[in-house]
Amino acid sequence: MKPLIALAIFLIWLSFSAGCSRKPAQTGPPPPEVLVTTVTPQDVPRVLERVATLDGFINANINAQVQGYIVSRDYQEGSVVKKGDLLFQIDPRPFEAALAQAKGTLAKDKANQVKADADKKRAMDLSNKKVISDQERDTATAAADSTRANVEADEAAVKQAEINLGYTKITAPIDGVTGFANNQVGDLVGPSTGPLTTMSQIDPIKAVVTAGEGPFTDFVSRHPDATERQAYIKSLDFELILSSGSVYSQKGKFYALDRNLDTKTGSIRYYVTFPNPGNILRPGQFGKVRFVADMKKGAMVVPQEAVSELQGNYQVAVVDENNKVSIRPVKMGERIGAMWEVTEGLKPGDKVVVQGLQKAREGSTVTVKDWTPPPDALVSKADQQKKP
Repeated sequence: MKPLIALAIFLIWLSFSAGCSRKPAQTGPPPPEVLVTTVTPQDVPRVLERVATLDGFINANINAQVQGYIVSRDYQEGSVVKKGDLLFQIDPRPFEAALAQAKGTLAKDKANQVKADADKKRAMDLSNKKVISDQERDTATAAADSTRANVEADEAAVKQAEINLGYTKITAPIDGVTGFANNQVGDLVGPSTGPLTTMSQIDPIKAVVTAGEGPFTDFVSRHPDATERQAYIKSLDFELILSSGSVYSQKGKFYALDRNLDTKTGSIRYYVTFPNPGNILRPGQFGKVRFVADMKKGAMVVPQEAVSELQGNYQVAVVDENNKVSIRPVKMGERIGAMWEVTEGLKPGDKVVVQGLQKAREGSTVTVKDWTPPPDALVSKADQQKKP
């Protein structure tokens, strides 16, 4: 039995050694993974987004119209005031004295006019009776006319004095929000000392937007008829994106286009107004305005990053039903945000590689996953687009 047991142990050891000496079968690397999008004809909104600066709908510099010392500031800086509210008071005493003097001069000259008119009447009667000479009559007439002119000048002086006295009360010319005061009580101010403060009407508030000459020219060529062009821009709804990235709750409307282009920048400004209840928005804020310019009907668009350019020629990588890659030349149309319209070279249903192009070589096999577009893929940023 011992020889048999020894033989069995030897055979077991031999089979174990043979099994350990076998090498595992070699396997190739898995196909690389790429993200693809399926080409589908669609109506694409052309959404434009441009940088904007907020400004008051009306901005008013509050200036002193007469020279004098400020005796009171009658508003709370930064507060909302109504048209006609008192802002500053200039010492009125010198102007009250000037008004009293002008009224006194007027009263004296009116008395002189009464006498001169009586003298003229008597001179006319005596002249008709041939009692006095024509020269005496003419002298009396001239004296009466002179005193009448003096009265008219005095009346104008009284009105001017009343106006100057009224200027000592500096009131708000509009409804709006006031700024900080540049002058305080006791300061000597006048027409040449600069604004006492500034105020702005900010409900509605306007966004100042700038467009390049190219977009403006293309816009006019798209809408050559002035009546249709005006109706089109009035129909647009604008969104305001604040610097925080949040979208303002109120929609804006086109207000006005500037008369000329800036010769230095080659751009033109236009205004968009937004309702601003509660004065939430303030002049000087930066943001962006966004609006749908028009719709591109039946466009086949792909992400711009899916397109490769070589010496003015464009190509994309297309994956077939067997996950094989083919490099296909294409012709491109308009850029719409982060997307790009393909006019030739693709058909509906084609799967185009968006990410992983360096792995997608002609004839290679890939693993396919769907690409998810960002939410603002169709938004055209600032003047990256040539369309307004």
